Amino acid sequence: MRNPARHTLAAITLALLALLGASPALMAAPLYPPADPDPFYAAPAELAQAAPGDVLKIRPRPIPPGFAGVETWQIQFRSTDSAGAPIAATTMLFLPLNRTANGPLLSFQHIINALGLQCTPSRALYTNDPLDVIREAPALNAAFQQGWSVAVPDHLGPKSAYGAARLGGTITLDGIRAVQRATQFQLTESPITMAGYSGGGMATAFAAALAPAYAPELNIIGAAAGGVPMDLRDLANALGDDPHPAFGLAFAAALGLEREYPERFPVSTQLTDSGRALQRQLNDGCTNDILGVGINRGIRDIAVAPELVDSPEATAVIEENSVSSYPGVPTTPMFIWHSSTDLLVPIDAVDRTVARYCAAGSTVALHRVNSPDHLTAALEGLPAAVAYLQARYRGEPAPSTC
Repeated sequence: MRNPARHTLAAITLALLALLGASPALMAAPLYPPADPDPFYAAPAELAQAAPGDVLKIRPRPIPPGFAGVETWQIQFRSTDSAGAPIAATTMLFLPLNRTANGPLLSFQHIINALGLQCTPSRALYTNDPLDVIREAPALNAAFQQGWSVAVPDHLGPKSAYGAARLGGTITLDGIRAVQRATQFQLTESPITMAGYSGGGMATAFAAALAPAYAPELNIIGAAAGGVPMDLRDLANALGDDPHPAFGLAFAAALGLEREYPERFPVSTQLTDSGRALQRQLNDGCTNDILGVGINRGIRDIAVAPELVDSPEATAVIEENSVSSYPGVPTTPMFIWHSSTDLLVPIDAVDRTVARYCAAGSTVALHRVNSPDHLTAALEGLPAAVAYLQARYRGEPAPSTC
């Protein structure tokens, strides 16, 4: 009798882990999104000489639909990819008209379920798709009214590497550096908070964990992360082997990881003709495309074989992009909210990660909400998350549930 746990892990490896060892006849290259036609996004010639967080370009932008009372800017800056190579990343910066010099700065990591570059916040802000950024306008407008400046990074990077969560943490921190190094914005000495939900929460949680080693100079006084997929293996286990409404997200994450780790995570080598066709459909897709094309599909629809042996290299990539596996712990206080009954992102890995942080001396407040729906849980926990960040700016002691 086959081992169900091993079979599930093997299926994960294609949909979320990818596998090595394909025959030469099956070798196939990863697909990347079309280059953005806007020259602002192109990496400049001096990229390699810049330090992480250095500003490369700045331009003013129109105020996006649904936003009010702010100046809007876009910054290109130098960051680092998962192989240690320099990349040009971007962030939006919103400056409220009622702000004060060196006032509060929030880095907000939006959910980006996408493989297409046009789906990033700096692009989606100017669309009317409520599944992208417009739904966040009320909460961000409330932040602007309090005088908070807000940075919204394109945290999937220039290849839209969906699933590469550690990269998202690095880009988030370098985006904050860039905003503070652009001295004309008068944010150099601002106290910093970070926030995000789901994929945005994963970038936020990784940024908090990476900051002590990667960006210790940043004055990050608190972070709020909700619905975080702390362990990609747990997420894939929740999806299972059978057809699932959210299978498109799992497959897109595998393709995004392949973009970031083409040699260590070669998903394309394991796809059937049907799988390659699905890959082409998703290659430039946003949330609606990914969910619609992948709905009720499963591993057997795209895999060369339904049972595969996962490679150490692919497993290592998954661990490197799971917050629960990263050995570093945050030194900034954290507010983490999650549904106890989330059917898409189980809370088990959150509990394990919080317990490890508490044992290491971190200040963590875990807030449980009751909604079984992943997105509804975001709304249920948002008021407490905002109150938590407000208290950090007031200088109040951070609460702990450790």
